[in-house]
Amino acid sequence: MADDGIHELAIIGGGPAGYTAALYAARGDLHPVVLEGYAAGGQLMITSEVDNYPGFKEGIMGPELMQQMRAQAERFGADIRTEDVTAVRFSADPIATPHELDTHAGTIKARAVIVATGATARQIGLESEARLQGRGVSYCAVCDGAFFREHEIVVVGGGDSAMEEASFLTKFASKVTIVHRRDELRASKVMIDRARANPKIAWELGYVVEECLGEDALSAIRIRETEGTATKEIPCTGLFVAIGHDPTTTLFQGMLDMDENGYLLQTPGSTATKVAGVFAAGDVADHVYRQAITAAGNGCQAALDAERWLTDIEA
Repeated sequence: MADDGIHELAIIGGGPAGYTAALYAARGDLHPVVLEGYAAGGQLMITSEVDNYPGFKEGIMGPELMQQMRAQAERFGADIRTEDVTAVRFSADPIATPHELDTHAGTIKARAVIVATGATARQIGLESEARLQGRGVSYCAVCDGAFFREHEIVVVGGGDSAMEEASFLTKFASKVTIVHRRDELRASKVMIDRARANPKIAWELGYVVEECLGEDALSAIRIRETEGTATKEIPCTGLFVAIGHDPTTTLFQGMLDMDENGYLLQTPGSTATKVAGVFAAGDVADHVYRQAITAAGNGCQAALDAERWLTDIEA
């Protein structure tokens, strides 16, 4: 932080993107302040074993991976604060008038800001679903599919993501049942046709998930007719909820450009947003890949972009 109390860089968010940005910025001598929030760690905090993050041949628990990332950024001098940002005021000329970020502890002023607030997988909203997260209930087929080799599993959803995840999961599972609340699917015809042609995929249309069954691990789900009261149980050891994600961007509405689903828009070939000195990184701007490794890579890019921007304007 400069003598005038203004930080060179502030990072909003404490997931893979935010911590990686903090690591690179700290090693670049930018002395970043990281406002990780009370939900620090992002979606990996509700992920059990992570087998697809490079460097951990035996796998690593999601919360432990986040703790290691955080500690590594701190080792190089990142100032990490467990504070939620409650309001932002972005400046058109951040050199003359720095960006301002309000938290419960006060106002942070910074010349550059990286937004890495992530996204949240939509949940069905069942108590039993929350209780069995990481013990059969998952929100990422790519992350967890390999744990269910020769198992019977269920995918909830009717859009392209659900069809894609179900088709992907047939590489591992012996049977995949798609449950959707309507008789008609929202997915594109090509995705539906691909799923329909897969002999491992079964269908339960016009049903909602009423309960996840099992004590220490998922053993079955109970579904109920959407237009009736009849119920049935489907034995399964995995439940993949694919009903969408919500980017954490409410704070930036009207200030940063977003797509129709609320994801922040980056300048092509960069992590920069339309506001000078403001960059976006990770799942908050990525509705395609949504992986820890891609979020971390994007956090690295944002830190390098911010460093170059600061160097250019101060030259």
